[in-house]
Parts: sequence; structure tokens; C-alpha cells
Amino acid sequence: MSKSRRIYVLLAVLAVVCAATFAVSRYQTKKEEIKAAGETIIAIPTETVTAVSWTNENGEYSFSRSEDGWIYAGDEAFPVSAEKIEEMLSQFEAFGAAFTIDNVTDLGQYGLDDPIATIHIEAGGTYDIALGDYSKMDEQRYISLGDERVYLAVHDPLDEFGAVSDDMIADDTIPEFSTADSMHIKAAGDDYTVVYDEEGAASYSDDDVYFAEIGGETKPLSTDSVNAYLRALRAVELTNFVNYKVTEEELSGYGLDDPELSLEVKYTTEDEDGKEVSGSFSISVARDPEEAAEAAGKEAEEADSEEDDSADTVEDTEEEETVTAYARVGDSPIIYQISGDAYEALIAAGYNDLRHTEVMTAAFDDMTQIDIALEGSSYTLISEKQGSGDDEETIWRLNGEEVDAEALGKAIGAAEATEFTDDSVSGKEEISLRIYLDNETFPEVDVVFYRNDGSTCLAVVDGTPFAYVDRADVVDIIEAVNSIVLE
Repeated sequence: MSKSRRIYVLLAVLAVVCAATFAVSRYQTKKEEIKAAGETIIAIPTETVTAVSWTNENGEYSFSRSEDGWIYAGDEAFPVSAEKIEEMLSQFEAFGAAFTIDNVTDLGQYGLDDPIATIHIEAGGTYDIALGDYSKMDEQRYISLGDERVYLAVHDPLDEFGAVSDDMIADDTIPEFSTADSMHIKAAGDDYTVVYDEEGAASYSDDDVYFAEIGGETKPLSTDSVNAYLRALRAVELTNFVNYKVTEEELSGYGLDDPELSLEVKYTTEDEDGKEVSGSFSISVARDPEEAAEAAGKEAEEADSEEDDSADTVEDTEEEETVTAYARVGDSPIIYQISGDAYEALIAAGYNDLRHTEVMTAAFDDMTQIDIALEGSSYTLISEKQGSGDDEETIWRLNGEEVDAEALGKAIGAAEATEFTDDSVSGKEEISLRIYLDNETFPEVDVVFYRNDGSTCLAVVDGTPFAYVDRADVVDIIEAVNSIVLE
């Protein structure tokens, strides 16, 4: 065959192939018809669903409805969240398609020959939904219902049905509330009750609304500290469960047979109608027992090292500590692992954690007189109210002469505990203050500061050791007094 003849034959073959390709293309276009849908393609009332199962890249999961709720086929003891199941199913009450592709012969081009996930629903009848590729251009998922159609779904079911069994647990919750009516706390060696009392008289300050009933006494707590604690409590995430069917014997493995914190809260909140409702819940917290034992051992080594003046050994142990901690709500069978930060915040619930750190909590405006003893001399400052309403002001006088006592008021209010103590007095008296208050319950308070060492002083309130404070705070008080008496 000549070269030119061979070329003519090849051109003829090419023409036939092109014609055939064009014909197939026209046939395929005619066969597969894409049309805008905007219609509901599935309508399954959630309450009619008796079973739902799905497969995804992580495995296969099956749930059925019983008289007592939903049951997980993988473990009937698994606490299934009915809310999460119904949230997943609710999309199918009116499931819409943006586009419909009719007469589909090749499911593979839509990723539906090997679906990324499948969903099976039983609700009077059966519904099978296959999830294919995700159209990046349309930002929608191809799905099939088992007919010759492919749909571009308005909502991507994989958003919910990418779930695994762990996502379906009925997690315990910490209720929403702003004010605790009472809290029974066992923590930091304390066993006491916190009560809320807006009219509480056991305080120098009108701002105090939380009080500790401890050792037969009622003592004021810091409102800011209690509120901060309640915020930390409400912020705890109970999602990382490690056991959902714990036994009493297993509690010791989490340290929860003898927890570091046991907390029972009673509270009042509002329901959806704005009505006040009362509630309560309890939570217990503990550090991993092995980790806690190891940490205690390190602390003992450090204490021994300090006694032996072995600074190098102490430095070797000063590394960031990893905290593994667990929590349990009430008698729930679920044990959660919580973050180290949440653990540290929750166990800080002892009386010393929540009490006032200020040596004197009374407002300066509530002070009517201050008797001062300093370096063998005595002074008396007397306050006087002038004006009324918004124009009222307090004038301080020394020996009848008006003085500027603002710096003294700030210095008294700034003196704070660095360490609470009941140590007895051993050092020299630095300054003594007898403060008279416009308060029927506490008409006067004695505050005396004693030198402890070069950097701290012991504060004694009404004859009882209160705390160590920075000596710099006491020096500020002394200097404020000197600036008044030396004017």
C-alpha cells in the first residue's frame, strides 16, 4: 500500500471515530438530564423512625428505638443521646435537593459506585441514602436514593453522619445558673457549706453575699472569688469520657473512690417562661492516683533537698507538671478526663481559696474613726460627712484640723494576705489600728501588724492571727500616717 493511500485510510478511520464519539456524546446528553430541583426528596417525621444506621470511613454504627430510649447495637449499656440522634434525623423531615440528574447509568462519575458513607433509616418503610463526592463547584454533596437519579443535596448529611459512636454519648451537663443558693464543699481538707445571703450581717462589707459556715461560725467570703469559682465550674468541658459504665470497684482507678473535691450545688434559675426553678447537682474530681502519688513523692524529695540545702536537686525537679484528672457528675456511670487547668480551678475550693485576702474589707467611707499607735505615739483621725446625696463627701480631721487621708485609706485597703496563718505573734509591733465602723454588727475592728522578717509582717485582726502580708504594704500604711501627722 502506498504511503498516500495509507494516510487516506487513517483519515477515514479517524472520521468514523469522531463521528461515533459525537454520537455517544449526544446520546449521553440526551440520556442524562440535569435539572434544577428545589424540591423535597425525603420527608421522614423524626418521631416515626424506629432504627437508624450508617457507615463511614470510621466504621459502622447502628441504633434502634425502644420504650426506654435509643439503644446502641454495639453495646446496650452505652448511654445514647436521644437529642443527638434526633438532631441527625431532623434534616430528613424535609430534605431538599438543589439539582436532580435523571437517567444516570454511571454512578462512578459521582463517587456513588463506592460511597463515602451510607445511611439506612427505618420508619414504616426503609430508606437508603448513599453519599458520594462533594462538588466543590456547587459546594454540595452528590447523593443517591437507590433509583436512577443522582441529587445534589442542599444540606450535606456527612456533617452529622461522619459521627462515630463516641459522638453519640449522652454527656452529663453542668447546668446554667448565675447564683448558687448554697454549696457543700469537701476540698483542701475543709468540709463546709457556702450560703448565699444578700442581707448577711456577718461581714464588715455590704458587698459580701456569700458566707462560709465552718467550725460552727459564719465567715464572709470574697464575692469575686466565689463568682470566679462558679464561672470556672460552668466552663468545665464534660466531653472526653474514659468510661461510660464505671463500677464501684473501678472508681479507685480514677481516684474517685476518695475524691479530692466533692461539691454539691443548689441553685435557682429561670425556665423558658421566665419562672424561677430550683435545681441541684454534684460533681467529684480527682487526680490520677499514680500521677498523684508520683507528684507527692517529688514534693517530699524537694522538701528533703531544701532541708539539706541541695539547690541543684531542687532545680532538677522544677519542670512543668502534666496533670491527668477525672470528674464524675453525681452517680453517673460516666467518667470524664478533664484538663489540668480545669482540675486546678475546681480543687481550689477550700475556705482559704474563697475567703477575703484583704486584711480590712470594710470600705474607707464606712470608717468613722481610726485610732493609731505608731512608734510610741498615738493619733486619732475622725471622719465627718458633709453635704448630701451625690454631693456628700467625707472630711477627715486630726486634732480638729482637716487632713488628706485618701492615701491612708488606699494603703489600708491594699494590704493583702500572701499566706494565711494562725502562727502566734513573735516579732515587734509595727503599727496598730483601731478602726470604728458605721456598722451595728461590727462597730470596731482592731488590726495590728507585727514584723515577721525583712519582707513580711504578721497581720492580727481582733486578736486573732490572720495572715502574713508583704512588709511593703505595711510600710505604705506607716508612710501614709506619717504624711498626715507631719503636715
